[in-house]
Amino acid sequence: MGGIAGIFHIETAKPVDEARVRAMLAPMGHRGPAGSAVWSAPGVGLGHGRLSAADAQPMVAAQGDIVAVCDGVIHNAAALRSDLQARGHAFRTHGAGEVLLHGWREWGEQLVERLEGAFAIALFDARTHALWLVRDRVGVKPLHYATLADGSLILASELKGLLAHPGLRRTADVTAAADYMALGYVPDDACLLRGVRKLAAGAAMLVRRGQPLPAPRRYWELSFAERTRARGGTLEDALRERLRGAVRAAMAGDEPAGALLSGAVESQAVAALMAETSAAPLPTCTMSLAPAAPGESGHAERIARRLGSDHHRGRITTDDLVLIDRIAAQTDEPLADAAALPFLRLCELARGSMTVALCGGGADDAFAGAARHLAGRRDALWRGLLPAPARSTLGRALGRLPRVGAGLADLTRDGVEACGAAMAVTPPALRTPLWSDAARRALVGYRPEERMIAAMRAAPARGLLDRMQYADIRIALPAAGLVRMDRMSMAAGLDLRAPLLDHHVLEFAARLPVRRRIHGRSGKYLLRKAMEPLLPLDTLYRPDSGLALPLDDWFRTTLAGEAGALAGGSALARCGWFDMRRIARIVEAHRSGAADQGRLLWQLMMLDRALGRLFGLA
Repeated sequence: MGGIAGIFHIETAKPVDEARVRAMLAPMGHRGPAGSAVWSAPGVGLGHGRLSAADAQPMVAAQGDIVAVCDGVIHNAAALRSDLQARGHAFRTHGAGEVLLHGWREWGEQLVERLEGAFAIALFDARTHALWLVRDRVGVKPLHYATLADGSLILASELKGLLAHPGLRRTADVTAAADYMALGYVPDDACLLRGVRKLAAGAAMLVRRGQPLPAPRRYWELSFAERTRARGGTLEDALRERLRGAVRAAMAGDEPAGALLSGAVESQAVAALMAETSAAPLPTCTMSLAPAAPGESGHAERIARRLGSDHHRGRITTDDLVLIDRIAAQTDEPLADAAALPFLRLCELARGSMTVALCGGGADDAFAGAARHLAGRRDALWRGLLPAPARSTLGRALGRLPRVGAGLADLTRDGVEACGAAMAVTPPALRTPLWSDAARRALVGYRPEERMIAAMRAAPARGLLDRMQYADIRIALPAAGLVRMDRMSMAAGLDLRAPLLDHHVLEFAARLPVRRRIHGRSGKYLLRKAMEPLLPLDTLYRPDSGLALPLDDWFRTTLAGEAGALAGGSALARCGWFDMRRIARIVEAHRSGAADQGRLLWQLMMLDRALGRLFGLA
């Protein structure tokens, strides 16, 4: 676990300045507070920053011909080591890094198909003068790269690592800004900094010296095309055992693990399964809003008492808004998810009692727990019941009513089109008027939602819910939810693991019948059923409420100055992409109480911070 950086000269084996690799590691020091090291040879340099003292890297083979750096954890490293030893490989260390060296020597590029865990890897093979880059199946760990004018490839865990290289040009990409304004994040196939790429989740790339940069190769694809034949209690038992296996794998290691606990069923499930195997009281942490109100923290504390955990609770106050700049610095590109604020505080709280933490991240995506999944399922049922003419009439009528779900109000459109468009957090009617004339000309014909729609149409899937979940896991999860998890936990020095994103669990969940994912108005249905022997029913089946931050109130009080700054003198004004008169009207309407625009103002504020930091517009 830590951060990685590197330089690889693609055309010729020119010397690499180790100081430059160290400079790329330096701004990612939060990923490697336990120290860093750099290795170099003609044409290549690799660096690694360690989150803990164990498993020092870069790891160099005894023959000196293979070198690897890894950010993350290989859950099945012990099993791979045993397999390799049986094949005649002799190990010098007990770390997972050496498993990569021997695994590459034995299996080459097929090694990645044997790896389980959350990881980003850079491996150099001097025998073939090739650099191998790989990212875990779901994209828990990030990996950025870019090619420079001098023919070199640079790589780093975070964008700030690339920015430390003087050869990287800083040119802003307005289409990535459009992606962000639509979706609330910059997808992995885009970057606010033109020319920077992110290795896709579940992809690998082998770069050979003297050859053009190849396209990444996907080595894993989640399929929703098949349905399990198991029924009832058999399915519940099977899921519970898969979850137990994933939790045990995530807990493996020298450091004792704790849990991030909320009232959501997934965090309860992870904590309960951890408590089964923990000899000592399980450390758990939760976060709530101050002043105290009934909600997530109360349910979390009830579960903590039931599990007999060593429970710690923190509270979010307006004093914590000083973390906004830190959050923006951690994510580099903007992230509109305001939950990053309490999540950072939660990780900091957890770090006081644990170094490894497990969470329930990914459950909504895997088990259809998001509100849009419920709406999409409802949409599909209406479409199946009504003929096209009736759908058109009803859709137009509902569209004129306030507070009607997007699915019902948009029955006139194709289901994939409607659901793909609904994945945008800021609809076109709200975001399009924000652009300046110059930005509109640059964006003519560009529609960020198209990537979601295209992914849904191409998905290996049977129905609309399958396609929505596929697009979420393929596009939204690695670029939004996992960015929040990775950057905030790394900022706190916490090794955070998400066992529900184990690919065996995901593949099991993708084969579930729709009725085992959504039952009535309840998502994550089989997950709830599977945990009935371990958790109270009234907690399992209550609606998930989440920690709702009072953004509307904050932007009229504590953050009123931030709102005012957006309207004049901000990076948004200096970049030339926005109609600042329109933004000023939005700020004034919110200030006066004529409209509630707290979420949009937060989104604009985080973009403003990113533009200022990345392009010197502050």
